[in-house]
Amino acid sequence: MAKLNQIIAIEKGIKSSAYGALTELNKAAQKPDLFNGFSKTYRKKDEDGEELPPEGKRVQYTSGEVLRAAERALTDLVDVTARKDWTNCVAKADVVVDGKTLIASAPVSFLLFMEKQLTDLRTLVGNLPVLDVAEDWKSDPNSGLYRTEPTETHRTRKMQKPIVLYAATPEHPAQTQLITEDVIAGWWVLTRQSGAMPKPEKQKLQDRIDKLIQAIKQAREAANMFDETDAPAIGAPVFGYLLGS
Repeated sequence: MAKLNQIIAIEKGIKSSAYGALTELNKAAQKPDLFNGFSKTYRKKDEDGEELPPEGKRVQYTSGEVLRAAERALTDLVDVTARKDWTNCVAKADVVVDGKTLIASAPVSFLLFMEKQLTDLRTLVGNLPVLDVAEDWKSDPNSGLYRTEPTETHRTRKMQKPIVLYAATPEHPAQTQLITEDVIAGWWVLTRQSGAMPKPEKQKLQDRIDKLIQAIKQAREAANMFDETDAPAIGAPVFGYLLGS
């Protein structure tokens, strides 16, 4: 009695061989010349006539041979697939994480599905941005965002004012010049907001996903160790009906 994982291993080889054979048969079926042949002999008119050798072309394929070859390839493939699928109906295992059963009696097909979804989710989580560690973030329950404490910076504007180069004397007026200087015009109050997640929280989520993926793989391996269940012979009756044999 084979294990399910042994049937899966066998199926890969049979599938590859069957598909290869069917591909070649399909190519041949599209070349009518391979199914046609002839034989030709020459009969001279009189004794003095020229002798010519016979000519001929052998038929390389017959429709019957092609169909019988397809039947052999597909019968093996259908039967081994039936063995796998019938056993998959009863091959189940629990997904257990940290001693707790998260999914009970999961079939192999569902475990494969879940592994794919979690792998995709792992990629999504890996792409999420994290909070800038250079800032001090606080959770804001009202907005669901993270925010920093307000910081204040001043804004300046240019102003001109006169300066006295030479003071006035009884003989000369004062000499002045306009200069430009930056003066504070106001203050910016900046509060940063972010919808990113803290780095430790992201790492924790990634670790949980990884642990669950590993548990699903272990469950799949356990399910694949189920003994083969009795499956009907599918290929012979199906192709017997199709080909009338």
